[in-house]
Formats: sequence, C-alpha cells, structure tokens
Amino acid sequence: MVDLSEEKLIEGCKRMNRHSQKELYMKYYNQGLKICLRYSNNYDDAIEILNDGFLKVFTKIHLKKKEAPLKNWIMRIMVNTAIDFYRIHLKELFMEDIENVQKASELETALEKIGYKELIGLVQKLSLAYRTVFNLFVIDGYSHEEIASQLSISVGASKSNLYKARENLKKMIESTYS
Repeated sequence: MVDLSEEKLIEGCKRMNRHSQKELYMKYYNQGLKICLRYSNNYDDAIEILNDGFLKVFTKIHLKKKEAPLKNWIMRIMVNTAIDFYRIHLKELFMEDIENVQKASELETALEKIGYKELIGLVQKLSLAYRTVFNLFVIDGYSHEEIASQLSISVGASKSNLYKARENLKKMIESTYS
C-alpha cells in the first residue's frame, strides 16, 4: 500500500477516490474499532457502528476544518455514531419494556378485580374514539401507525386516545370494584 500524506488522503476522499478511502479506512480502523467496542455490547454491533462512522467520514469529509487533526475528527465521529446507535436502541428497548410492564400490571390488576364480560362492558362505556383505539391496539394488536392510517388521525392522537382510554378504564374499575 502506498502511504499517502494526510492532505492527499483527504483530497482523494473528497473526490470519492476508492483507493484513498481504503487507505483512510485501514489507517484508522483499529483506533475506530477500539472506540466502537467500548460503546457496544458485542463485536458485531461495534463493526456496524464503525462502518456507519466511516460512511459519515466519507460523506462529510468536505466539512472537516483544515486546522482540526484528521485523527481527532474521525474519532469524534466514531464516538458520536456510537452514541447515536445506542440512543436509538436504548429508546426502543426502554419503550418496549415500559409498555410490556404497564400492560402486564394493568392486565393483572384488572383480571384480579373483574372478569372478561365486565371488562368488555366497561370498554363499551368508553367514547367511540377511545374505545376504537383501545380495541385496535390492545385487543387486535395494531400499531399506532396502522391505527392512525386506518382512522385518518395522527400517531400522536392514537397514542393520546389509548392513554386516555386506559386512564378512564382504571377509574371505572376503581370506582366500580374498590
């Protein structure tokens, strides 16, 4: 491999020269991988983060300031890419876990106090909007996006209606079966 100077390497990457991109990738691969491994749970995630990071490096190399050292600039991109990766995944996991816990605890509490027929009777007392979203989401398993599309409402409205339906059902259960 020909060792290009840093400036020539950057200029080659700006021109989308594959040889220059490969040289840059090989030169900073190990350092980038070390950073990505620190932020990841496993090697496969680290490689995904690393490759996403290098994609950003290659598409944004024209934004690098001349006075900023190339190594520091690339490592900062790797850190930011790792943080972005885990923000997305933690948010998904966190939302899923809370929703599952909330559903399970509400279901257990409701089932301890009332039977199926009584619960359906209470659901029927909900307003049309709340009842429809509640049934589609809880009973039929539709996503908020699917509900929004079917009912011609926003995803936020679907989530809001579900929250209000659950709150109303809780109040009805507490007042009726306490």
